[in-house]
Amino acid sequence: MQSAGKSAYWRDAFPGTALAYDPVQLCISLLLLIDTASRPWCETGALFLGQPLKARVSGRTRCAGGADYRSPSISPTDPAAHWTAVDSPAFYAYSTNYLIDVQTGIIVDVEATPTLPTAQVQAARTMIERVEERFDLKPQRLIGDMAYGNAELLGWMVNDKGIEPHVPVWDRTQRDDGTVSSTDFAWDEQADGYRCPQGKALRKQRRTFKNLRTHITKAGTIIYRSSQSDCANCRMKAHCCPNTPVRKIVRSVHESARDVARNVAKTAAYKQSRKDRKKVEMLFAHLKKILKLDRLRLRGPNGAHDEFLLAAIAQNLRRMAKRLFSAEPEVTSMAT
Repeated sequence: MQSAGKSAYWRDAFPGTALAYDPVQLCISLLLLIDTASRPWCETGALFLGQPLKARVSGRTRCAGGADYRSPSISPTDPAAHWTAVDSPAFYAYSTNYLIDVQTGIIVDVEATPTLPTAQVQAARTMIERVEERFDLKPQRLIGDMAYGNAELLGWMVNDKGIEPHVPVWDRTQRDDGTVSSTDFAWDEQADGYRCPQGKALRKQRRTFKNLRTHITKAGTIIYRSSQSDCANCRMKAHCCPNTPVRKIVRSVHESARDVARNVAKTAAYKQSRKDRKKVEMLFAHLKKILKLDRLRLRGPNGAHDEFLLAAIAQNLRRMAKRLFSAEPEVTSMAT
């Protein structure tokens, strides 16, 4: 927060709300509210979704007879843990997901999940919805890495929650083989189709069906294809679709939300969010290097959540102590 000890920021961030906390009082409130039924929340205009830190599960990965445990899919000591490997030998682990106030660096929510990308995305939605449900608060913008830039989560943030996404878009449309990328095709909103660089149309259907079809695949996308006759006589076919008779483009049903995230990435506020992200990510380095939370002692998702939550309490206490005792006491001079 820019001004420690001031509560004006909280009122300005959410005008009309009855809550107006001093940052130090807020830290104390967060610590008092932590239990199994309620979590620490923070009233803020910007939140940061932290990259999960993986903590391995205690216990051996061998069978009772001493033979190696050959199936890495299920842990013999903690079946809910997930097999993972990042720049190290594989092990069973859980991930901790943080929701952090950008201005103050306070951890406002914690969620323990298996080390799966889908679980990480679901944890983000769970934490944000919990804030809004219990305290009627939601951030104005959300900062995160590319793991939170998938189409479904962006559509949820933009269309359902009205949150400005300050996250990179998960995009694989760019080609590196010298052929034309999907971004070179112009989207025609009225015609509900694409136009190739030569002006030919790509449509999701070319005949009228008796029963109306949405053409939405199981992956939540719509496939647009060009005409075979147009591509056969096109002089750019060798640079567009050399190995297929037609060119097709896969468009997400949340493409409008992806466009919003792309436009946000061009703003100065997005660049500032990238800088703010570096400051709060130090909490994860502190969690592993200082608190030494690289191995869990409790088993199961509930045990992992308890350990991660206690670690977050310690980090919030450390930040509160810095705010309370960082200012030097005033020295008063007395005349003799």
